[in-house]
Amino acid sequence: MLKQILSKLPRKSPKSDSLDSAGSDSGSNTPNLGNGFQCTIGGSSLTSKLNVVKRVSSAVFPSSIAAGAEAVEPHLSFKEVSNPQKHNLFISKLNLCCEFIDSSDPVKQDLKRETLIELVDFVSSGSAKFSEPAISALCKMCAMNLFRVFPPKYRSNFTGGETDDEEPLFDPAWSHLQIVYDLLVRFISYSSLDIKVAKKHVDHSFIVKLLDLFDSEDPRERDCLKTILHRIYGKFMVHRPFIRKAVSNIIYRFVFETERHNGISELLEIFGSVISGFALPLKEEHKIFLWRALIPLHKPKSVGIYHQQLTYCVVQFIDKDPKLASTVIKGLLKYWPVTNSQKELMFLSELEEVLEMTSMDEFQKVMVPLFRRIRRCLNSSHYQVAERSHLLWNNEHILNLIAHNRQVILPLVFPAIERNTQNHWNQAVLNLTLNVKKMFSDMDEELVLACQCKLEEEDIRSSAAAEKRRLTWERLETAAGVQPVACNFLAPIKPAACPVVC
Repeated sequence: MLKQILSKLPRKSPKSDSLDSAGSDSGSNTPNLGNGFQCTIGGSSLTSKLNVVKRVSSAVFPSSIAAGAEAVEPHLSFKEVSNPQKHNLFISKLNLCCEFIDSSDPVKQDLKRETLIELVDFVSSGSAKFSEPAISALCKMCAMNLFRVFPPKYRSNFTGGETDDEEPLFDPAWSHLQIVYDLLVRFISYSSLDIKVAKKHVDHSFIVKLLDLFDSEDPRERDCLKTILHRIYGKFMVHRPFIRKAVSNIIYRFVFETERHNGISELLEIFGSVISGFALPLKEEHKIFLWRALIPLHKPKSVGIYHQQLTYCVVQFIDKDPKLASTVIKGLLKYWPVTNSQKELMFLSELEEVLEMTSMDEFQKVMVPLFRRIRRCLNSSHYQVAERSHLLWNNEHILNLIAHNRQVILPLVFPAIERNTQNHWNQAVLNLTLNVKKMFSDMDEELVLACQCKLEEEDIRSSAAAEKRRLTWERLETAAGVQPVACNFLAPIKPAACPVVC
């Protein structure tokens, strides 16, 4: 019974049969060498390495290649493989470049550099096909080579970045990093790139780590990052809100915590272009970015490094929505410097650009606190600040705003003008003050005379009060001289008698 059941089961063919069948492939002169290399014997010639394919372990080429896929030997050139194999060779070279090469091994470094240059040339030629494995491999390679933690900054100053008299620091590995950045730029800019697939790998984590690199002390790296982030923002629309939020967080930390960051000017340069593309009416999110990020950026001491880009962003916002002008002016007055004359000059320059775009209604909302501040600038002992504040009257639009509101503005600034004509040490400032006074006289001579009479009355009252204080002090001094000087010494205290008999 058992024999009958066993006889019905299928028999397994022996290995020798399979080997014989494989080996009896009639008259074929193409032996398999057993090590992955395949050649054809025909006379004395061998086939080229066009069909050289070998399997590589998952330890060398991990997640980017699907299980069971074949990868071309990465040390081959793209010219040495057939077109169908170029895609696999591209992935193989990308994975090869993920390996970290120590600076003590110049041979391997040169080999990696040559491989990166090959990859850039291949992408530039337009022959690359960015499938999902290729995108994954490229993003991984960029992450392995670019994303790093910068060493602590030991600079003597605390300006938060480079200053005019400070030499920038250049990364010694830039010759290698530059090629990786070039490859990343070409990848992001690739015309046939599938954004739906690419966004899975150029994700939020990738973008955050890319933004962290803006703190690099090498200006060349920051310039490359500026180009890459701008193109990511333009191409990956789904990431735009996240990029705006991430940049806002960088600014918050810079303004309210560290006041140290090297890439604020580059980030603002990107956002200058972004703001100019905002649709109208402006979203509340964009206005919050102005109120909470851009205006507080006037606070740090290192504002001079990025002030030009900051002014451009602010002006772009006002150009989009003129009603924001009064908000910006209030922000400038809030963070107006008290003891830093160079910073005050920057604020005056920005104020002029803002006022050029300010409507009459918005100007009237802030003109009283604004000209109280300008009055102090007119009397500044720093001649450049005083000179720059007088030059506001040379702007035709600002002069028109002042002329229409002279009943409020002239009484505010007239005492400062008169004080300058009498006391200011700088001749250039004195001449500018006389010109401003003449402008007001041409506008409204009666108002100038009324302000002058009021100022004279105030001077008389001030002189009378000063004379009264002087007389009071004289009486106090006389009274103090008549009265005998009180003795402030206390009589010595006698020690208490000891009740205990010794």
